[in-house]
Amino acid sequence: MAKNEARRRLIADAGLTILATEGSRGLTHRGVDVVAELPVGTTSNYFRSRDALIEGLVDRIGERLAPSEDDLARRASATPSAELFADYLRDIVRRLSDDRDVTVALFELRLESSRRPEVAALLGAWQRAGFEADVAFNASASLPGGRHEIALFHYAIDGLLLDRLTTPIDPDTSTDEIIDRLVAGLLR
Repeated sequence: MAKNEARRRLIADAGLTILATEGSRGLTHRGVDVVAELPVGTTSNYFRSRDALIEGLVDRIGERLAPSEDDLARRASATPSAELFADYLRDIVRRLSDDRDVTVALFELRLESSRRPEVAALLGAWQRAGFEADVAFNASASLPGGRHEIALFHYAIDGLLLDRLTTPIDPDTSTDEIIDRLVAGLLR
């Protein structure tokens, strides 16, 4: 029997909400059923174990954070420049900032990965695939910067987002201004 994909997304979205609001200790099959307003047992029908549920949440994070095809096409057809690179980075930060629950849930899973090797393996593979996709996109779009600069960007953005989503050290400086400074530093 094929599983209902809309329901699978609803369940995953409810799980992400729980991670963002209650942390990983709150993530239970029953809790997801309650938040998704589904009959008890529905989540376990779709995700038999907690690890399967976490895998579904990681997949859903990727879906929700993915750039639109229009955005990718627009950037791919634009003239490569430091400004285009900054625009690309701003878009990534915007998607991560706009979908706050997803980003907080992702941070929560990263923390859980420090305690659970199976989560570390799953999340690590997902992160490395995303990093490789960013490097490939940057190269195919002939954007400035390479693998090293993309890695530095990832490290910096994780810190920037943690700062902006929690207690900013400099709330008066715009995120765009920070990204412009970051790009200037990366592409010296």
